[in-house]
Amino acid sequence: MESEVIRKLPFSMPAEQSLLGAILIDPTVLNEVAALMRADDFYLEEHKQIYLAMQELFLSSREIDVVTLIDMLVTKGVYDKSGGEDYIRSLLDAGADAPNARDYARIIKEKSVLRQLIEASNEISERAYSEQDSVSAVLDHAENLIFQIAQGRDTKNFRHIHEVLESVYENLKDLRENPEAAQGLKTGFTYLDKVLAGIGKTDLVLVGARPGMGKTAFALNIATNVAKQTKKKVCIFSLEMSAEQLVTRVLASEALINSYALRTGELTSEEWENLAHAAGELSGCNMLIDDTTGLTVTAMKAKLRREKKDLGLVVIDYLGLMDGDSFKDNRVQQVSAISRGLKIMAKELEVPILCCAQLSRSPDKNGGKDHRPQLSDLRDSGAIEQDADTVIFLYRSEYYDKEKRNSNDSSIAEIIIAKNRHGALANVHMGWNGQFTKFLTVDPERTEQ
Repeated sequence: MESEVIRKLPFSMPAEQSLLGAILIDPTVLNEVAALMRADDFYLEEHKQIYLAMQELFLSSREIDVVTLIDMLVTKGVYDKSGGEDYIRSLLDAGADAPNARDYARIIKEKSVLRQLIEASNEISERAYSEQDSVSAVLDHAENLIFQIAQGRDTKNFRHIHEVLESVYENLKDLRENPEAAQGLKTGFTYLDKVLAGIGKTDLVLVGARPGMGKTAFALNIATNVAKQTKKKVCIFSLEMSAEQLVTRVLASEALINSYALRTGELTSEEWENLAHAAGELSGCNMLIDDTTGLTVTAMKAKLRREKKDLGLVVIDYLGLMDGDSFKDNRVQQVSAISRGLKIMAKELEVPILCCAQLSRSPDKNGGKDHRPQLSDLRDSGAIEQDADTVIFLYRSEYYDKEKRNSNDSSIAEIIIAKNRHGALANVHMGWNGQFTKFLTVDPERTEQ
């Protein structure tokens, strides 16, 4: 007869007791362990509540000792008036080695991760056995569960405000020392950045325009600026152009070479020199390009998870060419699901996503002289407007002038901030050079002239 193996969830009673005792002896230990673990990492609920009470006392600048801690725990209903004191005093003996607190926190965290993996494995197993979802949905859910655990984020539980306050305090200290950090990710265009105040790390930014208005060039200009300035990874999903075509455009913009001459290879010696310099600079940038057609949000997410470390920006060109994960829905429903999926992806990966989108023909059909796009011109779904944190429209008046439309001359482009969840709405004027497919910062005073 085979003996039954009794499995117990991993946890370490000595580590949990020793850490709490170390904090009682030296409350400054909280500063060291707060970045290593959370209250939910404790296995015993009693230990979790003791740790939260210690955090509350620490944040309110009150002394942490047996008397104050017992009083806080009684107030919170964890202990009654006559209970708990003996156990709290026993923690003092367990925490005699306060200098080892970081090691105790590491052990507690590792046991917590093992428990989360067991829980995630059970959930994945149940979902696979049920056969109620598509294989891609099950895989994405499984990847997401494991990814969240690997990133140290448990999606199952609430976070107590004490822990969030500690995180906010740390961010405020960083901002005090480095005010530039408050600006978010910069596009590289001075006056646009002033209006946007940078792009948040979980923002979905939509760039909408009619075909030929320059939305791909605008997105690539920002991607290049971010890659050069931050040295972080910039992942570009090019669903319309091949990787070679896309890089050719980037080279034309950076080397200031006519894009037609670059395609034909008819370059002067000076242009070859400029090209070599630009190529050398770009090769040092961490830009990753995927030109797979018809990608879904699930497929993008799977690829981005592998590049999560030091990921600074994701660019998608463009939303209209993405496929939905479900083929049963109509296109409006698919686009709604895609747009929602992109916003969730930005939040989960903690990376800004800049996505290009084509507008409907409404601006073209406008009988008046003002063809400037509006939020209602977003194609296929109003959910795009709802999910996006920022919506930017590109407008060039010569686009509607047949004589000037195909001109490569420099002109003024209007960058319309139609939605900005974090700031003001405004129109920013920028230079546009068609032959180099490049947008340029223009001083507002010169624009008026």
